[in-house]
Amino acid sequence: MDGNDAHYSIGDLARRTGLTVKTIRFYADTGLVPPTDRTTAGYRRYDVHALARLDLVRTLRELGLDLAAIRRVLERETPLHEVAAAHAEAIDVQIRTLRLRRAVLRAVAQRASTPEETTLMHKLAKLSDAERRRLVHDFIDDTFGGLDANPAFVAMLRSAMPELPDEPSAEQVEAWVELGELVQDPDFRAAIRAMAEHQAAERADGDTTGLHHDLTATVRSLVGAALADGIAPSAPEADAVLAGLTAAYAETFGRPDDAALRQWLLTRLETANDPRAERYWHLLAAINGWPAPDSLREVFEWFTAALRARLAAC
Repeated sequence: MDGNDAHYSIGDLARRTGLTVKTIRFYADTGLVPPTDRTTAGYRRYDVHALARLDLVRTLRELGLDLAAIRRVLERETPLHEVAAAHAEAIDVQIRTLRLRRAVLRAVAQRASTPEETTLMHKLAKLSDAERRRLVHDFIDDTFGGLDANPAFVAMLRSAMPELPDEPSAEQVEAWVELGELVQDPDFRAAIRAMAEHQAAERADGDTTGLHHDLTATVRSLVGAALADGIAPSAPEADAVLAGLTAAYAETFGRPDDAALRQWLLTRLETANDPRAERYWHLLAAINGWPAPDSLREVFEWFTAALRARLAAC
């Protein structure tokens, strides 16, 4: 029965393919693998071509193709390579979904999350890349929209979007959930809106000096040294540090280094001194796998306290 003209019973096919008789009969009834002919008693018989067709159906089913797609391949309505490519893409989506679910479950386990937290975590985590970007862009539009704020800063915000990898860690999922909650927090939005309004007011007064990375480096250097030396913001030794800082700001902004500058600086720092703003960038770095940015909270708190102490003494 091994020749090309050999005919097999359903039982023979079942033994050769490992499929059940019921499955083979189903494929026959649906027309996927019709019998070659029948015996005089009405029993189905299959030739080697039907056997090969059945092997292909079994293989495609094991690869996950549905019966409709298999029928299109068998009837040559759709080339097999096109069906395979489409199915591979669908599997890629399923794999990404499963990896994301695994990361959410691990985050839930690590955090001992409540049912409510778990629901929110799942809801935010399953957003697509486009939906995540839309959520952040909505936050930026709400906080900076309609204002002539620092364009370089707004451009930096829009260029830095959360991008969860295909296989995120539990920590990355947690970071995204926290960021997703943060950008929807009305109180945080109000705080950032106040910063944007302050920026716009300064630009209206002629400030077009940019992002001030050099000033940030100066503050980090001078105040970092003071902190390392244990100098308190109100200590007499802090006067020289503060003088160096105000001189740098006066030069950058083209203003006299006087009491008015110090008051302006204090207002500027107090407006921007929301720890959640720094947290935003740390969460974004965690999501995207970037190096964690240095924290500037302590140095700017020292700077603010030093200014406040001197202005209160005046």
